[in-house]
Amino acid sequence: MMRIFVLTGLVSAVAATAVQAADWPAFRGPNGDGVSSEKNVPLNWSPEKNIKWKAPLPDKGNSSPIVSKGKVFVTCATDGGKQRGLYCFDRQTGKPLWSKIVPYAADDLTHATNPYCGSSPAADGQRVVVWHGSAGLYCYDYDGKELWSRDLGVFKHIWGYGSSPVFLGEKIILNCGPGERTFVTAVAAADGKTIWQKDEPGGASGEKGSSEWLGSWSTPFVAKVNGRDQILVSLPQHVNAYDPDDGTILWTCDGLDKLVYTSPVISDGIVVTMGGYHGPALGFKPGGSGNITAAGRLWHVTTKNPQRIGTGVVVGRHLYMANEQHIAQCIEVATGKELWISRMPEGVIWASPVLAGDRLYVTNQNGTTIVFRPNPEKFELLAENNLNEHSNSTIAVSDGQIFLRTFQHLYCIGE
Repeated sequence: MMRIFVLTGLVSAVAATAVQAADWPAFRGPNGDGVSSEKNVPLNWSPEKNIKWKAPLPDKGNSSPIVSKGKVFVTCATDGGKQRGLYCFDRQTGKPLWSKIVPYAADDLTHATNPYCGSSPAADGQRVVVWHGSAGLYCYDYDGKELWSRDLGVFKHIWGYGSSPVFLGEKIILNCGPGERTFVTAVAAADGKTIWQKDEPGGASGEKGSSEWLGSWSTPFVAKVNGRDQILVSLPQHVNAYDPDDGTILWTCDGLDKLVYTSPVISDGIVVTMGGYHGPALGFKPGGSGNITAAGRLWHVTTKNPQRIGTGVVVGRHLYMANEQHIAQCIEVATGKELWISRMPEGVIWASPVLAGDRLYVTNQNGTTIVFRPNPEKFELLAENNLNEHSNSTIAVSDGQIFLRTFQHLYCIGE
């Protein structure tokens, strides 16, 4: 069932940490935490203001753009998911440079609100990798030449897929699922061969007759725990930490529910992870071995939680959330205490907020990017920027510019 295609003669790639400082090479940025080092990015824009360029996209999609070495990459499916593509644009002009289309003729489950190609690409400065779900994992160079591809099997879930790959040095980390087949894996960036794979038992497709709705769409997060890298993945009922070298599950903490969309975040040695569909949230001290729930869990909020799709951003000792029902929250990381909750401008939110300077940016489904201050005292609205096009994507921030994907266009926003 597995197949591997490798292009020999590939020059060794640089580590993820060596990409250009202005790059945004993965979903939620270079560190996967939604934090940009940029200080001067636009506060206001509209269809007539501060739009450097916009490039048409062939169809709608929920994935987010990435920016690396003068190129912008985004995924998009056409022909009802039968054609799954990676598209490359010149970051200065928006000119289309190339596209790589993967055909997949078999029937494949998803939901109308989650078009195929829901996974964002990732890049390391020389290679760009994209996961097309059941259609496979593909790696290209920056000129669009296919370097290798992997068939990781079929993934069946009534709501489709959405976890994005993560580069960690010469490894690519991926949360494969949801569905009856669910696993976390590391493959070699050079040739796509499996380094390790850890199956997650108890998957479900959610189809008619299935016993339950179950699944994780969480993108893996690489955290420093006691001075060493650990891969944190939020999964149904718990969060696991994996050893990057061999995939050993170093520890696990219970307290999530059956549906998980957000990724873990960390602040001052405390991990916060959240369930979906009004599910629980918890904070805990990572580290140790085995099940650390009893020893490590600091707080567990199980009631009156909003529906969460996007992952929040930690600023200092506070976590700022932009929840699906356009509800903003500020949560104290150490205690889980809700410091404030506020309605934002109207519009369902699936995107994750991004911090740039002293501003948080998040785009709602109306195509309005809401800008607010990370203020632990109150919700402080700074701007509403409406492009009048549907969007479920998270912005990329690079070199003073914002890159935003809507259902119709890819935008470069800059003053």
